[in-house]
Amino acid sequence: MKIRIICPGKIKEKWLKEGIEEYKKRLSRFAQLEITEVNDSPDDIPVTAALQKEANLILDKIKADDVVWVMDLHGKMVKSEDISEYLIADLEKGGSNLTIVIGGSNGLDKSLTDRADRRICLGNITLTHQMTRLVLTEQLYRGFKIAYNEKYHK
Repeated sequence: MKIRIICPGKIKEKWLKEGIEEYKKRLSRFAQLEITEVNDSPDDIPVTAALQKEANLILDKIKADDVVWVMDLHGKMVKSEDISEYLIADLEKGGSNLTIVIGGSNGLDKSLTDRADRRICLGNITLTHQMTRLVLTEQLYRGFKIAYNEKYHK
């Protein structure tokens, strides 16, 4: 099984990188996790242009038959059990592949939400796109643990 996260920008904070790497290592029992970074747009261009530019870079990385989730503040609010259910169903549907998109600091262009098979909201709080990577990798790990009826702290 392979899960690919596509997102703009690089993570500079050491503690975030370490946390993501920890969950990537834990996930390796269940699936290969690949993180594909695309260039984020500079702050000096209009938001609409920035969103479109990032979307084009992300869409270039998505194949026509990919099952795609987008992390979307306006998506469906989910519980960890939902993520677990979606993971298993969508990995089966996608031939053991799943692509997850995290938008940049300006959010997501409509072309990305239109392309999504699932629009998922991780909560009513706003997270930085870098922090979303960490929370998402933890939730993917938790989702597999739930799916395989393995103990994990609550």
